[in-house]
Amino acid sequence: MLRLLGILITVLFAAATAVVVWPQFFRLEQTYPFAQLVAVRGVVLVGFAVIALVALLLLLARPLRGFAASILIVALLGAGATAGIGALRGFGGGDLPEKTEGSVRVLTWNTAGEAVGADQIAQQILDQGADIVALPETTEAVGERIAVMLREQGHPMWVHHVQFRPDIPNGPQSWQTTVLVSPDLGEYSVIQSSEDGSSNTGSVPSVVLMPVDGTGPTVVAVHAVAPRQEEMAQWQADLSWIADQCPEGDFILAGDFNATIDHMAGLGVGGGDMGYCRDVASRTGNGMQGTWPSSFPALAGAPIDHVMASQNWTPSGSLVLDDAGGSDHRALIVQLEPTG
Repeated sequence: MLRLLGILITVLFAAATAVVVWPQFFRLEQTYPFAQLVAVRGVVLVGFAVIALVALLLLLARPLRGFAASILIVALLGAGATAGIGALRGFGGGDLPEKTEGSVRVLTWNTAGEAVGADQIAQQILDQGADIVALPETTEAVGERIAVMLREQGHPMWVHHVQFRPDIPNGPQSWQTTVLVSPDLGEYSVIQSSEDGSSNTGSVPSVVLMPVDGTGPTVVAVHAVAPRQEEMAQWQADLSWIADQCPEGDFILAGDFNATIDHMAGLGVGGGDMGYCRDVASRTGNGMQGTWPSSFPALAGAPIDHVMASQNWTPSGSLVLDDAGGSDHRALIVQLEPTG
């Protein structure tokens, strides 16, 4: 009887391991609670290591030796697969390459409202030489203060903004998203459907910017709702909307996707991760660097903030910044080179 129970537990553990390691094979990557588990692969890796250690200790007990050996093998396979996926996406390290004449640097930082001061955001933009800055949960007033500081330092940027329910005084700052764009990239404007919310993410706003003269990339500052249990349907709808924002053409997406690469399985087209857009961090060795929560070590966090670009751009570097400045998100800066 005990032997049969051990076999049953081992089979269930093996099935659970397969789902946790690669939920997209079972089409469960956007399903609660697997969506939450796969977001923190570093924690999952540690969990497999702990289970393997416990199984090793159980090997000392002769009656449990067969059961412990089976659990140990499954745990090691799970840990190995998780580590292998992490190695392919990159555990981090390195610096951005020197900018070339055609380079574009894109910074995204969910600032958690005014948890990060305008002066600190402006300084990071200057230090990183950013040309496009996506700031979910940042008000227009803060964006304008940042722009003034940057102008005084010889780094002018235009401010663009979308706010949900502007008729409500002192509404949540998560209802606002601000974008700054260097005038070197040309003049941009927010499209009407983005501004009035008729085509946008559902609970928190994204911003779609089009070049006025039609030259240059369309820029989408992304903010998807978090995948809380009661928000799963809206989260799934947000991810589908974001993927639709990168058809064939010249596009750059940046912001708080509240999703990792795993959650995007099935949303990519033509080798992209979201529509035709490809994730930069996972293609430049930083795909496992968690951006949330900033209170966790980066490798234990969830890489949910992204910059993605269409095939018009070649990723040449990325960096997750250690200093979150009071926000629960770390900033991500990437460098793109024109393709061809």
